[in-house]
Amino acid sequence: MVRVRGDRARVGGLALALSDAPAVTEAIVLAGGRAERLGAATGGLPKALVPIGGRPLASYQIAAFAAAGVARVIVSCAAGQGDAFLAALEGAGVAVVAVEESEPLGRGGGLRHAAAARISEGPVNGDELLDVDLLGLLGQHRSTGAAATITVAPMTSAFGVVDLEGTVVTGFREAPRLPYWVSCGLYVLGEEALARLPERGDHERTTFPELSVEGRLHAYRHEGVWLTVNTPKDLRAAEAHVAANQGLRLA
Repeated sequence: MVRVRGDRARVGGLALALSDAPAVTEAIVLAGGRAERLGAATGGLPKALVPIGGRPLASYQIAAFAAAGVARVIVSCAAGQGDAFLAALEGAGVAVVAVEESEPLGRGGGLRHAAAARISEGPVNGDELLDVDLLGLLGQHRSTGAAATITVAPMTSAFGVVDLEGTVVTGFREAPRLPYWVSCGLYVLGEEALARLPERGDHERTTFPELSVEGRLHAYRHEGVWLTVNTPKDLRAAEAHVAANQGLRLA
């Protein structure tokens, strides 16, 4: 089911739409998560509508899209939640389209279903808080000719690390940066990648591995803000960050 509110505007969204022109016009926000790990902290709301700093999580993503010039945002959500998203995101400055899944399709299937409501192609974002340079991401995607480009961030250890020489402890490092990169859940998908999304299931287990084997998947390195909101502890950290950085544009 597709529900729409708002006219075409000059501002934007999170799954970014691509065209031959440099401007970003359209985006998709994946908002079908049930937020099970957040538990009672959701207050019964979908994860993307959980308030952070008095605003729904998704509103930060949409504000970042708007700043990049997106005019239309497609929100992929669970059955029966479309009206709630339209009401919560009213006044966001963009045309919001809510596409409901009649049944759970998985992230890849939900994205494929939502993409049918596109007018143009573009980037996709889940429910993370990022300050990514969206136009930089889009520009790199276009310049490389990749089928898809994923945003990656440095991996930080969840634990302190003990440095050893043999059995001698030489030092300690608290939550150090590791020599790995992890996906932030923000992508730009061209037509080829969209056509290869699964009807059901997770694109990060099917489409992306296939494209990587073919050398058609690229990465955009991001070393700025990346806040996940998966647990009550994450939610408190996001609240604290937003309170301390009111001027920060989050995607």
